[in-house]
Amino acid sequence: MCGIIACRTASPAAPFLVRGLRLLEYRGYDSIGVAVLTSGGSTAVIRSVNRVDDLANMVDGWSGQPLGGIGIGHTRWATHGAVTMANAHPHLDCTGRVAVVHNGIIENADELRHELSAGGHEFASAVDSEVISHLLENELETGKDLNKAMQAIVLKLAGTWAMVAMDSRDGRVVGTAHGSPLLLGHSAHGVFFASDVSAIGDWVDQFQALDDGDIVELAAEPVWIRSGAAPQPPRLWSADRSTRQGGLDGHPDYMHAEIDEQPEVAARILDELANGIPTGSLWRNLDGPAFERIAVIGCGTSLNAAAVVAQAFGRLGGLSHRSLVASEAVSAVIEPGTLVLVFSQSGETADIMRAVDHVQTFGASMLAVTNNPHSSLARRSDSVVTCQAGPEIGVAATKTFTAQVITGVCVALSALVAQGRLDRSRARELADDLRHLPDMLAQALVVSKDVIPSLVGDLVSASGFLFLGRGPGVTFAEEGALKLKELTYRWAEAYPAGELKHGPLALVESGTPVIVVDNDDRRLRGNVAEVEARGGRVIRIGSSGSTIPALGRSIDLPLAGGMDQWGPLESVIPMQVLARELALALGRDVDKPRNLAKSVTVD
Repeated sequence: MCGIIACRTASPAAPFLVRGLRLLEYRGYDSIGVAVLTSGGSTAVIRSVNRVDDLANMVDGWSGQPLGGIGIGHTRWATHGAVTMANAHPHLDCTGRVAVVHNGIIENADELRHELSAGGHEFASAVDSEVISHLLENELETGKDLNKAMQAIVLKLAGTWAMVAMDSRDGRVVGTAHGSPLLLGHSAHGVFFASDVSAIGDWVDQFQALDDGDIVELAAEPVWIRSGAAPQPPRLWSADRSTRQGGLDGHPDYMHAEIDEQPEVAARILDELANGIPTGSLWRNLDGPAFERIAVIGCGTSLNAAAVVAQAFGRLGGLSHRSLVASEAVSAVIEPGTLVLVFSQSGETADIMRAVDHVQTFGASMLAVTNNPHSSLARRSDSVVTCQAGPEIGVAATKTFTAQVITGVCVALSALVAQGRLDRSRARELADDLRHLPDMLAQALVVSKDVIPSLVGDLVSASGFLFLGRGPGVTFAEEGALKLKELTYRWAEAYPAGELKHGPLALVESGTPVIVVDNDDRRLRGNVAEVEARGGRVIRIGSSGSTIPALGRSIDLPLAGGMDQWGPLESVIPMQVLARELALALGRDVDKPRNLAKSVTVD
């Protein structure tokens, strides 16, 4: 899960590369680097094991031959090899002629490394990606050009890749993809490769996505090769403004900004989708098929959002439903009549795409719920609904969770109407309930920012946290626990509150923080009493009288429509704020937590 950018521009390439890497840094930030052709025909390789600001300073301070208009860049999330300068991309061949950047995993890298070493090649790193540069070196020595060399070496590789190579002798740049995204954009500024359109959205208005096996030379008129022949170039997609990242606008960090955006995001989605609920038109416009049961697939936060939506199908439509962890979905049997909803923020997650491969062997209908309408997932699905959250830079998802839940619930309600499983008048009531969400989220923000800072001081020394819920509140408790562990690096576990007495209660001692998503389920009272009897520190997120009174349409009218069906969505606001405030108190980077990346493009 790394980021690639490459360019051929009339002006110096380095500013484009650095800007693109800054926009890609959320995909991985263990190390970062560029390789740029110089005016003297050599390759300048500049790398850092710090963040993009350090690389920018190194580029600005470059004292070698002037940097030209052709270059490649990469930001890394470590898989093979430690975080060291030697393991940072780009990687060179033995002669320094070829520079390579690579996303994915070369599964047969050990065998290839052994063969290449036996042939006299010397490796400078421990990463799998370096074998690519040496394989290209061998092919170039036979007289092939870079394009032909790339065509030859991909036949020797196993695994996944988006990779771009640059030849310093003639300035050619060639990219190819297999199981990992790579895009081509062109404009008056030049031509670009990128693993995400957001990296080049400042300069291009349209782009093309490489299909698996495509080999493309980055030129004024790009040369496409597929299966050894020139194919019809793929369709052009619009790099619309919603893919382009904004600034902090006075916020101290992106997570703070993105938490604050959630009422606006909710309003935007509902303005677009809510009218299509009572008539079923939202579902019919998606060309959705008839179905008898539901399966949802996701990873991490997207899996939690998917579970909320699956439960809404069950509670409101009486449908059998199940949630599948994408990385384990290859063992699932998809029954006839199943509608599969696949949730992914980026639409490029490798575990998701492997799950899609499996699902499609059953011929099941598949709907993508994603924040990226141009993604690999979107292109492979039968239908797509976009979450409209806008770019999310903070690695720990906030507004995309909210957007996925609201979007998914809207689709669920409309589908149930269209299938005759939900009465239109009831659907209209539920759509009206949804329209309260922007105000409810805004209220939760105000309450959270008022109450939570005073709680944090007592929680800094806690080594672990429990999150509890009942019924539709359980999944939100799971999302709260995930957010806290991602940001604070402290253990946090979520359980259905009724499970306390079956084991987790052994973890509770004097002062143990226990966060309760209190959606007015009467059974929670006994569970809270069990915690308090052992000295646990109970923090209730609920209505009036709670520790954090953030749930409901207002403090005086605590029960919200839909809370008993799809759960207390506004509860995620205080849990996000709590995770962020506690992380800051512990000195963590809330936008870029350690060991994580935003778009997980490796299995």
